[in-house]
Amino acid sequence: MKKLITFFAILAMATSLTAQTPKANLLKEWERARAYTKEYLEAMPETGYALKPNKEMRSFAGQMLHLSDAIYMIVGTATDVAPTVKDLEKSNDVAKVSVTDKVLAAYDFAINAIKNVPDAKLAESVKLFGRFELTKGQAIDKAFEHQTHHRGQATVYIRLAGATPPQEKLF
Repeated sequence: MKKLITFFAILAMATSLTAQTPKANLLKEWERARAYTKEYLEAMPETGYALKPNKEMRSFAGQMLHLSDAIYMIVGTATDVAPTVKDLEKSNDVAKVSVTDKVLAAYDFAINAIKNVPDAKLAESVKLFGRFELTKGQAIDKAFEHQTHHRGQATVYIRLAGATPPQEKLF
């Protein structure tokens, strides 16, 4: 009986030692978001990239490039990695292949920047947009929330284009 209890105690300790860190969880979520956004980009027909539900709204491509600009800016600020890309939305690009490449590159930037930021830095303070004081980890969370918001809006665009958006991808 003692051997069995000892075995389970060692197993429990080993399991807790291999638990994911907060940064590992962040990376897992960003990788999932990248894959999910890629499904959105693939679901929209080429002709739908220029689709604007009305003249005041962004095109589908504009939504995707806007979320990419924010990823570069917010994650770059939070990780102290200066992005070499900006103002993607202002390009007015509506070509499926190039927009897809630009959007996925923004996710790659975020994933690599998060991988390389020291864990201790995530607790440091940062000011976003010159007025919001939060930790760098919270800033990364805000970037994640922002991309989720705009990807969600893109669901309607895909439906308006007569296509079917991807199934929800929570895990």
